[in-house]
Amino acid sequence: MSPTQSIVVIIAILIIIIIIAVMLIINRRQLRQILELDDLITKIDKMHLETDIVSLDKMDLAGESLTTLTTWRKNYEQALAKKIPAAQNFLEQAAEQNTHYHLLKAHKNIKQAQEIMDPTYKDAKNTKEVFTELLESNRENQKKYNDLFNGFKEMRKDILANSYDYGAALDQIENELTNIENDFSEAKSLTAQGDQVEAKRILSKIKAALTSIRSILPEIRNARHQLNKVFQDQLSELSDSYKKMMSSKYYITQVDVLAEIKKIRGQVVDANSLLKELKVSELKEKNAEIKKEISALYEILAKEYKARPFVEENQDKIQRLLAHEQVESKKLVAKLRHIDESYELTHNELATSRKLEQEVSDMERQYTVDTQNVADGKGVYSKIKSSWLSMLERLREISDEQKKMSQDVDGLYDSENVANDSINRFKQEVSLVYRRLERKKIPGNPDTFVQMYTLVVNEIGHVAKELSQVRLNMEKISQELIQISDDVERLKREADDIINSADLVQLTLQYSNKYSNNGSIKSAQKKAMQLYEQDYNYKDALDTIATAIEKVEPGSYQRLENLYYSDKKNS
Repeated sequence: MSPTQSIVVIIAILIIIIIIAVMLIINRRQLRQILELDDLITKIDKMHLETDIVSLDKMDLAGESLTTLTTWRKNYEQALAKKIPAAQNFLEQAAEQNTHYHLLKAHKNIKQAQEIMDPTYKDAKNTKEVFTELLESNRENQKKYNDLFNGFKEMRKDILANSYDYGAALDQIENELTNIENDFSEAKSLTAQGDQVEAKRILSKIKAALTSIRSILPEIRNARHQLNKVFQDQLSELSDSYKKMMSSKYYITQVDVLAEIKKIRGQVVDANSLLKELKVSELKEKNAEIKKEISALYEILAKEYKARPFVEENQDKIQRLLAHEQVESKKLVAKLRHIDESYELTHNELATSRKLEQEVSDMERQYTVDTQNVADGKGVYSKIKSSWLSMLERLREISDEQKKMSQDVDGLYDSENVANDSINRFKQEVSLVYRRLERKKIPGNPDTFVQMYTLVVNEIGHVAKELSQVRLNMEKISQELIQISDDVERLKREADDIINSADLVQLTLQYSNKYSNNGSIKSAQKKAMQLYEQDYNYKDALDTIATAIEKVEPGSYQRLENLYYSDKKNS
């Protein structure tokens, strides 16, 4: 056998082996599927649905329960009579075919059996659940009925024992209990007839109704207590308190208290209607509104009651304060009018004092009205208290403002004396500055100094003239004195600069004579002397000779300057 033939034979053998292996795998998989489907049939059988049907027939079901049983029994009987036998037939054929390796035919029968068994098994499971629920519903309904009925009896017993606590709501509560009692009768009848499904629905309805009533009973008791006890007592107390206050000469204008009480009583009647109809949510809102309005009335009465002691205790005190402040106001106006003859009041003090005097007078008039109203029984104490508290605070502010004005104008006399002293002192200082320059015997004074000196002398003369006037503006004079003080200091500094520069020019020129053969020094000496003697420009003269000598002998001018200021400091 040639190599090619050998290869072909080997390939053929391998193909045969693969085919056989695939067939074995398919065979085993299909066998497993057959067993699984057969197991589903066994599981359905073990559900014992026939036994459940017999038990349910003995219960004599009716209504929706009977309809449910009939529907699901029909599904099961159809599966038992047709679907399961058909599936078993397909499985038997598939098992036989699979054994003889008629794999395609077996696969087809397995698929047909699956298409039958999958929904059939699912229906069987649902049927078992329905049958179980129907079998257990009678026992569950009976237990639920007993539990609910016992709770119902306890609730009814408690309501009857405490019927007074529910007031107008009792009739409606009884109606609700009667409806629930009727539902109990219907549930019992349905159970006896075998309609467990409908009985269960009725019992759920009863449970919801009992839960609802049980939850609102405390709210009804509380609301009824508020309406028939708390609110009534509070309204009576408010009415009595108001009448007593009126007889004690209280006066309330914020609201008509009795009309407000009458209105609230009407709201209580409306709330009782809500209580009677068991409209708990609306009732809570109405009670909250009534409570708020009653609290507002209490606050109004309490506010007036608390305000009266303040008014009575402070009546004399405020009268004394007003009388005192009126006297002080008149004194200040008279004082300012007199001062205004000699001094200009630049901050409108006189007009302000008159305005404050008028304000105090207005307060006094208001105080008179308030005290008369109190005497006539028409004084609203809370308003008077608020007004008087503001009045006390304002009187304190006015007193402080008047004291400050008085102190400020008192200082005008002192300011005038200080101004005159300052002018005399400035004159002396300027004269001393001028004499200092004269004693130095320098060729002349620079133009800048002369201008500044003239300015200062004129400023001093101007202010001196102002101080000789009949009516003085001390604020303006004070500002001008500050400016003169600054200018005098500048004049002093300028005089010091002139004297120092002139002395240093002379000292430096003397020192420069040691270099008189130097052309630049000679030229600088000549220029410096011209600036010194003819132009009176001592600063530039110093700069000229100092610069020249520094070039010839660096550091020499600094030594001369240091020596000069050192000697001057020690002398």
